Amino acid sequence: MRIRATVAAVTGALALSALVVPAAQAADGPSASGKAAFSAATADGVTGTAADLDVTFSNMKVNSGKNIVVGTTNMVSVPVTYTVTHPADMDTGSANFANGPLIYKGASVETASNMLISDDPATCTTASSTKLSCKGVINIRPADGDLWSDEAGTWNAGGLAVTSDEDSTVQGGLGTTRVQRYSKLTVNASPEPVKKGKTITVTGKLSRANWDDNKYHGYTNQSVKLQFRKKNSSTYTTVKTIKSNSTGELKTTVKASVDGYFRYSFAGTTTTPAVNATGDFVDVK
Repeated sequence: MRIRATVAAVTGALALSALVVPAAQAADGPSASGKAAFSAATADGVTGTAADLDVTFSNMKVNSGKNIVVGTTNMVSVPVTYTVTHPADMDTGSANFANGPLIYKGASVETASNMLISDDPATCTTASSTKLSCKGVINIRPADGDLWSDEAGTWNAGGLAVTSDEDSTVQGGLGTTRVQRYSKLTVNASPEPVKKGKTITVTGKLSRANWDDNKYHGYTNQSVKLQFRKKNSSTYTTVKTIKSNSTGELKTTVKASVDGYFRYSFAGTTTTPAVNATGDFVDVK
């Protein structure tokens, strides 16, 4: 679900209180199940003061340590694993307790400019009398406006826990993950066929997802390698490095030598993943 810049507009204490109030309202009081409390707590985002709940999160791993790559339309489901530590006498049954992972953009959960929380409570198993091993999923929906383009890059991880008695806690600073804008790269080498020694013009385009308008735009002024693979080889070799222009377009020339495949290769940046174009075969006569 989506939390927007309104979180940053309130104080840290005030930013956590809504975890408490909606939980009781959603199911007419403390009899609400943990799942109902969790759903109510996340419905309007982390926007109020959390009650004191003696629960801590640790060992959090987001997306198995891999970058999260998000396009313009498809929902991306991000798995998160972690440990929850709680008092030995605490009732952590599903009727009373629920928790889930979150990621946020900013230095802390209190000052986050954007926060994405799991839609549903995590699934947990008992590891000991005071520990739960949990698995949750954060769904990112770019088509619904979950992200802005300038938010690409490093995000922080955290956790949310609530009880049916309206106790709750939010913990941040549990690690980092990288959310990136999906990239595309094309190539076209011509003419085809071509005589040996003649000029081949290789064009293409580097583009990436824009989360502001849900379209793909050229990625400008980026270094991209032109690579070549001989017909019977499995290895690409870099021929030269060029830069994308103001619209992400690529264009360069080479001399025809032998049959083979040309492709462009982009190494990626902190905000945009690496990508290789599918090789374009050129028949040299």
